[in-house]
This record gives sequence, structure tokens and C-alpha cells, in this order.
Amino acid sequence: MPLTASDVDRFEAARPRLEAIAYRLLGSAGEAEDAVQETFLRWQTADVGRVEVPEAWLTKVLTNLCLNLLTSARARRETYVGQWLPEPLLAGDPMLGPADTAEQRESVSYAVLTLMERLSPSERAVYVLREAFGYPHREIAEILDITEAASQQISHRARKHVADGRARAEIDQAAARRVVEEFLAAAASGRIEPLVRLLTEDAVSIGDGGGKVPARAKAFEGAVAVAKFLRGLFKPGEAKRALAGGAPGLYASTANGDPAVVAVVDGRVVGVMCLEVTAEGIAACRNQVNPDKLERATARWAAVADHGKPLATAF
Repeated sequence: MPLTASDVDRFEAARPRLEAIAYRLLGSAGEAEDAVQETFLRWQTADVGRVEVPEAWLTKVLTNLCLNLLTSARARRETYVGQWLPEPLLAGDPMLGPADTAEQRESVSYAVLTLMERLSPSERAVYVLREAFGYPHREIAEILDITEAASQQISHRARKHVADGRARAEIDQAAARRVVEEFLAAAASGRIEPLVRLLTEDAVSIGDGGGKVPARAKAFEGAVAVAKFLRGLFKPGEAKRALAGGAPGLYASTANGDPAVVAVVDGRVVGVMCLEVTAEGIAACRNQVNPDKLERATARWAAVADHGKPLATAF
């Protein structure tokens, strides 16, 4: 039986939540959209009149589709060129989902999305459903076809894995801008000392070029090594400008709730560097320059009328 207008409306009402769940599970906006669209196709062929709780049915279908994608993604990432980082979402992107609680904001942070790569698909699903969307273990057990006790055990294990690598500090947008301004001033100084002062001793810098843009396959580790890399990264060079298509304007923004440097050339986002801020300083610089993972950021950037003047110009 074809869907009625009411059935379609019920799905569309659920779409933002489904997209937010899928993005947290997959770390990719494009794959999240595909998973939600496949969920809609399943909804079209279901006997929706017999579905007692559409939200639960849709969440179960979507989550299991994402679990299948996560399993295949692990195999793909073994052959991925260089470091793999999630697709960043700029401030205001609806796919970021709910941000009312610290747990919700944390679950979509760039740092935590990266840490969640350590988790098994089932751990990631339980963590996202529990921490970001507040599902009780009884419902998570039904979604994943496990026992409630198993859901509780998996949740505990997942939280521990994520917490072991996390010391993130929550800061507001004004503070995030100050962090980026200070960071760019230090990076543009041509000296490593100002950068070292901003970084934690064990700071890391990771870049994802996806084999399409040069990015070091191994992370830089330690404040001095990271500072030297950043000094070189911001140093002018014709080859860099040619690769980027011009001299990028550098803007202060947030991506996934973290302070971020957004590099833009002629309205096109060519890089997003997310800064993980702790009480001790900047603990990580995660730089997404793979053009395939910046298309949504470019669309989001274009949707905002005025970004003001760039804080600096790179290269």
C-alpha cells in the first residue's frame, strides 16, 4: 500500500533526528543522508499501519543500516590514504542535532567523534543512543536485539573508552573565537615559541587529505613538533597557493562545537582545522582538507550571508 501524505509527514518529522543519529554513528554527513534515505525506502515498503511506534521502528531500521555501514567502513579505512578524520559540520548545521545537554554537545564534538573510531559498531551505537539521545537501555536493547543487561555493559565499556582519551573543556562561541584569534596570531608570528605556549606538552596534529590533498600519513606528536609543523603550514609559498586555488582567508568559527579555523578561497571551504581545547591548552589540531569531506561545509558557509573579514590570510 502506498504511503499516505500523513505517513510521509511522519517520516519527515523524524528526519532531523535520524540524520543526527546517523551522522554521530558514521562520522560522515553524506553517508548519514544515504542511510536516512534508505530508511525512507524501507518505510515506503513497510506495512506502516501495523507500526505501533513509528519513531522506534525508524530508529531501529536506521541504526541497523548504520551498523552494516560501519562494518564495511572499517574495511575501507584500512586502505584509506593517510589519516581518517570525520567530516566536520560548521556552526548551525542542523545535522549537529540536539545540543541542550553537555552529553549531547560532547557526543558530536570533533574530538569525541574521532575517539569513537576506537569503538566497535555496537559500542558506538549504544554510546550514541544513550549519551546523545537519552534512550533507556530497554529501548536500546530492542533496537539492537540484545538484552538490557548487555546494553548496560556495552554502554559502560564505551564510555570508558571515550573517557580515557578525553579531557575536553566546554567553551562558548566568544571564547572559541578568542582561542582561534590567539592561535592564528601565534601561527603567523613565524616563531614556534608562541605556539608552544598555547599547546599541551602531548599535543598532536592530524591531517586528512584522503589522498587528494597532501597530508602527512603520521600524526605530529609533542608541542615542539606540532608548533614546527604549524609554523611551516602557515608560511607563504606559491605551491601551496596553487594547490588551494589561491590564498585562503582564515576565519574563526566552530565545527562540531569546537573552535575551528575555516580556510576559504572564493567562497569554497578548502580546510577546517578543529582545535581540541583542554584546561592545559590546545591538545589537538585536526585538519580536514579532503575536498570530498568539505562539500557540506562549503554549502553551509554559502548559506550564511556575512562572515566578516578574515582574521588572516594563509600562504
